[in-house]
Amino acid sequence: MPERSGIEFRVWGRYALFTDPLTRIGGEKCSYHIPTYEALKGIAKSIYWKPTFEWIVDEVRVMKQIRSQTKGTKPLVFGGGNDLAIYTFLFDVEYQVRAHFVWNRHRPELEQDRIGGKHFAIAQRMLERGGRQDVFLGTRDCQGYVEPCAFGKGPGHYDEAGELGYGLMFHGFDYPDETGKEELLARFWRPTMIDGRIRFETPEECKVRRFIREMSAKKFAEQRNLRGVEEEQPEVMV
Repeated sequence: MPERSGIEFRVWGRYALFTDPLTRIGGEKCSYHIPTYEALKGIAKSIYWKPTFEWIVDEVRVMKQIRSQTKGTKPLVFGGGNDLAIYTFLFDVEYQVRAHFVWNRHRPELEQDRIGGKHFAIAQRMLERGGRQDVFLGTRDCQGYVEPCAFGKGPGHYDEAGELGYGLMFHGFDYPDETGKEELLARFWRPTMIDGRIRFETPEECKVRRFIREMSAKKFAEQRNLRGVEEEQPEVMV
């Protein structure tokens, strides 16, 4: 792990939809009550990401009361046109998140790009600017916003709510470039929220997995489809 690699941020939005991607193809969709690891990892990647490293989500704090809202939608169908479906979103959400990055050891060809201080500096600057890419809370229908914060600061709705256990839930995906295996797997775990905080298991600690399909990792190389951090940092730090 680089010496400086951790970020803390606040993310909020009007709606969120956190689901198991394996079961949300068409028809009705109903959000989990809490964010998934994969969704928060996606937000961290929207702030700043390179294939040189992986984001590890450590903890999330639920700041507002968990509320849901049902809406009728007209999603696109594969055969063309639109369908009619009922989606149950989370409404008026806000979270505090702690995450850090580690080097992707399955990318030895990018070893020269492992300059922790520069990646950290860019991540901090991109966070101050609200992220490098658009932020979504589980799906592109739910726009989100980010800014730096001090994790644990400020009152949260569930600060004294005690312990609440959830059943088996989707955790995230095992991608080939992060495992070294040419297959895509889905991970599952059983989270517990204690006084509004959820500490995530690491991907390696998750015991339940499901094979999805064979898949190969995308290849990256500097000067071809990747800009090294030393080349990029002077531009983004202006």
